[in-house]
Amino acid sequence: MVVEALITKNKLDVNEYLERLSKDSSREGCGALVMFMGFVKGLVNDESVSKLIYEAYENFALSKMREIGNDALKNFRVRDVVVIHRVGDLRPGDPTIYILVTARERSEAFRAAEYVLERVKHEVPISKLEIREDGEFWVLGDGRRIRRPKP
Repeated sequence: MVVEALITKNKLDVNEYLERLSKDSSREGCGALVMFMGFVKGLVNDESVSKLIYEAYENFALSKMREIGNDALKNFRVRDVVVIHRVGDLRPGDPTIYILVTARERSEAFRAAEYVLERVKHEVPISKLEIREDGEFWVLGDGRRIRRPKP
């Protein structure tokens, strides 16, 4: 069983992860790998988004991501949980988060991936500032937006 967490400014070569996870987990009877990738929206509330700025309190964020991954191992019949979150200035279409889960059965992999995603969005200390035509907004884990006052 593997839990991996990473915070990076770089794009991910998902093929490396897909190949490694599928080969390793297949030896233990797994036949499912679910991958979720979130990316920057170019339009929110009919307003164009130029970029999202992600910042993380890295040590705590990584610790929390690993905790969530370990909880997924305990709560679902899965073998691997990988959570990778990007930070920095990201443009529409840029990947922001990757979640990869392997399991013997696809239903467990899907359920665990959703569980991990929702917990990461609500519990991991990564801030998201959305820069739009109509201003700047802090984006909360539940999708609410709070306008950032102009300096």
